Amino acid sequence: MKQLIQNFKTGDLYVDDVPVPSISQNTVLVENKFSLISAGTERGTVKVGKANLIGKARQRPDLVAQVLQNVKKEGLKATLNKVKTKLDSLKALGYSTSGVVRASMDSNGKFKPGDRVACAGQDYASHAEIVNIPQNLVAKIPDNVSFEDASYTTLGAIALQGVRQAETRLGDKVCVIGLGLLGQLTIQLLKANGCQIFGIDLSNDLVKLAQENGADNALNRADSNLKSTLSTFTDGHGFDSIIITAATPSNDPIELSAEITRKKGKVIVVGAVKMDIPRDPDFYRKELDLRMSCSYGPGRYDINYEENGNDYPYAYVRYTEQRNMETFLALLSSGKISIKHLTTHSFVISEALKAYDIILGKTEEPHIGILLEYPDSNKATSQITTIQKAQAKNYQVGFIGAGSFAQSYLIPNVKNLNTTLNTVVTSKGISGKSVAQKFNFLKASTNPDDVLTNKDIQTVFIATPHNSHAKYTINALNENKNVFVEKPLAMTINELNDVKHAYQNSTGKLMVGYNRRFSSLASKIKDEIKSSLEPKVVNIRVNAGFLEKEHWIQNPNVGGGRIIGEICHFVDLAQFFTGSKPVNVSAVSINSENAELTPNDNINITITFQNGSIANIMYLANGDKSLPKELIEVFCGGKVGRILDFRSGYLHSGNKIQKLKLSGKGHKEEVTNFIEVLNSKESELISFESLYLTTLTTFKIHDALTTGMPQTINL
Repeated sequence: MKQLIQNFKTGDLYVDDVPVPSISQNTVLVENKFSLISAGTERGTVKVGKANLIGKARQRPDLVAQVLQNVKKEGLKATLNKVKTKLDSLKALGYSTSGVVRASMDSNGKFKPGDRVACAGQDYASHAEIVNIPQNLVAKIPDNVSFEDASYTTLGAIALQGVRQAETRLGDKVCVIGLGLLGQLTIQLLKANGCQIFGIDLSNDLVKLAQENGADNALNRADSNLKSTLSTFTDGHGFDSIIITAATPSNDPIELSAEITRKKGKVIVVGAVKMDIPRDPDFYRKELDLRMSCSYGPGRYDINYEENGNDYPYAYVRYTEQRNMETFLALLSSGKISIKHLTTHSFVISEALKAYDIILGKTEEPHIGILLEYPDSNKATSQITTIQKAQAKNYQVGFIGAGSFAQSYLIPNVKNLNTTLNTVVTSKGISGKSVAQKFNFLKASTNPDDVLTNKDIQTVFIATPHNSHAKYTINALNENKNVFVEKPLAMTINELNDVKHAYQNSTGKLMVGYNRRFSSLASKIKDEIKSSLEPKVVNIRVNAGFLEKEHWIQNPNVGGGRIIGEICHFVDLAQFFTGSKPVNVSAVSINSENAELTPNDNINITITFQNGSIANIMYLANGDKSLPKELIEVFCGGKVGRILDFRSGYLHSGNKIQKLKLSGKGHKEEVTNFIEVLNSKESELISFESLYLTTLTTFKIHDALTTGMPQTINL
C-alpha cells in the first residue's frame, strides 16, 4: 500500500509502498478514503525532521535530557548507538482520516466490514491507504456526511474540547485568537452554541474567512483600532472567555488574553503557544481561570483508554475522545457545521508532496484545509514487501518484533555474524520497512506467518510484547525452527508447559534473552569461583526506578508486571553463579497506601538452591537515578566478586582488590553464543531446564507474595 513517509534523519518526504498493517485485539482495520493535513501541526513536525541534529535538540530539550541521563546509566557509546537508531527511522504523518472498515476486532462488536468511519490518532490515522486504529478512536459516519467532511473529525474534536473547557453559555462573548483551521472550526462550534464571537489573527485572509464563517466580528492583531473595537464589542466588560487556537512561540496571545478578559473570566489554551504567565495586573487582579484543553478530550494519552480499549463510564465522563468525535459528526449531519468552504486543496496520495510544498511555503498559495484522497485503497492487500534480493549465507534469520531494544541490541549483533537477515515483521508497515532498509533485511512484513512458515528461515528472533512470546515460540518450534525469544519465556504456567511440550517435540534449539550471564564481568567472576565446592551467596540489588501503572509492562495481560518481565533476569543470573537449580523461594514487598505505587515493584526475594547456595534479590522502584542501577555481589570460598552496573567490576581475594577492566551487559556475547551453537562451534546454550525453572520461579514469587509463605520450586 502507499503511505506518506518522512525520513526523520534526513527530513526527506516521499510516498512509498509499505506492507498493509496487521489487525490486533481492540482495533479496527480501515481503508482510507480521505485524510486531512493539519497544516499547522504537520508543518512543525516536518520542520523538526528537516532540522540538523542541533536544530532537533533545540526543539526537543526534553529528549536531550533523556539522552544525558542515559549516558550516566549506559555510557556514551551505547547512548550514541541508541540515538542513531532513533534518528534513523521513518515517521508517519497525519492523524485525521475517514474511510471504510475492512475488518474489526473491537471488543464491543460495534464496527463491521463496510461501515463508514472517521479515525483519529497520531501514528494510527496516518496518510496511508490502510490504517489500523484503536477502537476508541473510531466513530461511525452518518449517511448524509461525505468522506471529505468526515476527514475533519479529529480537528473538530480538538476544537470541540476547547469549547467544552470554556463552558460557554448562550449569549457569552468569546474571543478566538488564531484563525487557522482549528480557529475556524471553533468559531462554528461557538456559533452553534449561541455565542457572540470575535476573531483575531495576523492574516487578513483568515480574518475575512472568519467573518464568512460566522464570527460576529474579526480584526487583524496589528489593527490600530483593535483594543477600542474589542471594548465596544464587550460593552467595556471584557470577554467571558478566550480560546487560543494559535500556534506561535510568542507570548502575545497569553498577554492579550489576560488584558481583554473580564474579571473571573476564562482563558483556554488549545494551540501551542508560549505560556509565560504574567501575574500582574490581569491574571491576579481579575482572578482569571487559565485552562488547558487536552487534544481530542478525556482519554487522550491514557493507554487504558486509547490502546487497551477501556471506555470511561458514560454517566461520569459524558464526553470522551470518541464521544467528541461522534458529536462533531452529528453536527455535520445536522448542518450546524459546514466544511465545504474550508477545503482549499485536494490531492491523490501519489501527489502528496505537492500538498506539503504548499504548507511549507515552497508553493505560495492561500490554503487552509488540504485533503489527500485514496482512490485505490481497496486494492492494497499485501502484508509483505521485498526490499532486496537474497544473499547466500549460512543461516537465514527472521525477526518478529523490532522495537528500539531489538534495533539497539539484537539486530545489529545478528547482522555482524554470518547470517542473512531475511524478513522482519512488525505490526505497522512503515516501521517494518524502516527496520528492513536500515539493517538490510530482504523483506518487511506485518504477518508473522511470513517468518514462521518461510522454509528458508531457520532461526527466529522474537522481540514482541511479552504476552505474545509463548505463542510465537510455540509456533516456531512446531515448524522446527531455532528460536531466540526475549524474556520472559511465558506469562502463565499453562503457557510455560505448552512451550515445554513444543520444545520436547521439536528439533529446533531455544534461547531466552538472559544476556547478563554472558557479560565479560559475569563470566570472569564465574571462572574465579567455579572451582570452589562451597555453596555461594549471591546478593543482587536492582535500583530499577519508578514505572507508572499505565506502562505496558505493568499491564498484567500485556507485560505481566516487573516480576515476570524483569526480575526473571536476576533469577537466571543467580542460577548462573550458583550453578544449581532453585528449589525454594520466599518474597516480601512493601505495603503502601500510595495509589501511584505498585508495591510488588519494591520487593525482597530469597531463593535457596539445590547445592545449598542462596540468592537475595532486592528489586526497588523507590530509589534515585543518581545511584547505579545494578549491584551484584558473589561470595564464595574466601572470594568476593562485585559488578557495578556492568560498567566495572572487582575481585576481592587474599586481602587484595583486583579491578576488572571489562564492561557491557552481554548482549553481543549472548547473540554470538547462540549463532555459534547453530554453527556447531564450541558454545553452550542455557539448558531448557534452567529456562523453565527461571520462569517458574517468577510465578512462585507471585505465589509467595499472595500466600505469605515460602514456595517450593520443582519441575
